[in-house]
Amino acid sequence: MATTRTGAARIVDVFVTCPNYRVAETIGRALVEERLAACANIIPRLTSIYRWQGKICRDPEVLVLLKTRRSCFQKLARRVRELHPYTVPAIVALPVAVGSPAYLAWVLESTT
Repeated sequence: MATTRTGAARIVDVFVTCPNYRVAETIGRALVEERLAACANIIPRLTSIYRWQGKICRDPEVLVLLKTRRSCFQKLARRVRELHPYTVPAIVALPVAVGSPAYLAWVLESTT
């Protein structure tokens, strides 16, 4: 399978943790409907251990993996903050190094 770096430089995968499946699905569906993400994968049953307001916390969470254009990230992050119940939601984008040309084209076609 051929891969390409050129198109990949325009794509990011965005990770967002959510308190439950309902919130994850609401965020994922809104972002896909609004063309800020091509796809939202919802991965249930995570356990997050983190420091918050001076305490160590342990909570169940759900991960949403979003595929989008790098140029959509700021709008996507703003929309996640509007929809998310957390004070400080985790919104982290990682660059896509390489990918199949058809997949990369689909992400670009599906986002604005």
